[in-house]
Amino acid sequence: MEKLQKHFINRDEPVISIRGLHKSFEQLDVLQGIDFTLYKGENVAILGKSGTGKSVLIKIIAGLLKPDKGEVFALGKQVDKLKRKELSDLRLRIGFSFQNSALYDGMNIYQNLAFPLVMNSKNMTRREITIAVERVAEAVGLKDKLSQMPSDLSGGQRKRIGIARTLILKPEIMLYDEPTAGLDPITSTEIIELINSVQRRYNTSSIIITHDLTCAKNTSDRAAMLHDGKFIKVGTFDELFGTNEEPLKEFYDYNFIH
Repeated sequence: MEKLQKHFINRDEPVISIRGLHKSFEQLDVLQGIDFTLYKGENVAILGKSGTGKSVLIKIIAGLLKPDKGEVFALGKQVDKLKRKELSDLRLRIGFSFQNSALYDGMNIYQNLAFPLVMNSKNMTRREITIAVERVAEAVGLKDKLSQMPSDLSGGQRKRIGIARTLILKPEIMLYDEPTAGLDPITSTEIIELINSVQRRYNTSSIIITHDLTCAKNTSDRAAMLHDGKFIKVGTFDELFGTNEEPLKEFYDYNFIH
């Protein structure tokens, strides 16, 4: 599997900028001084062991958690300073792909995909919604599943529909939380290819939270290792894991699937 060079990264246009970010929960210091920039058109994989704060970081970016200290800017807006309506507007421009897909069990796939448009695009006609649903379902290869229920789908198919439901609002930034977790190697490969396809088709900038090094290697322009609340190294995948530095080597040896 080879990641194609297929997109332009504009390093003069940051879409996420984080400076001096700290976050604790009671006595547990999870993030201890995060500095990070995501540029337009770029995929960055954030790596780290379970419990290192990867998911906390993207929840702060999405405005689901507030930082204790530091600044977080997304698409030019300081996230933690936004009022409720401003934050809601920003979230329409940021797609959050949850680890469990977060589909509504009582809705079929068409209804799941249409739901964000029904809630956020009041001026769309029923026909326009149907066209948008069919287009995004086709983009993830599941246009033939629209009448089915989430319980009828495999884990990989639910992941695809979860990503499609996020894409239907045409976000500028995608946040993927463990997109290949719990999937077999073949299905993981399909999700990896979908992430790259999304970047090509929708021109997104993405953060991919993962402990799956195969996913990180094949989706990322850069990767960042989170350890003890800080990024200990940021660079290309080969720059991170082309050395014998600890704890990078330990993480690689434990996780990588050859």
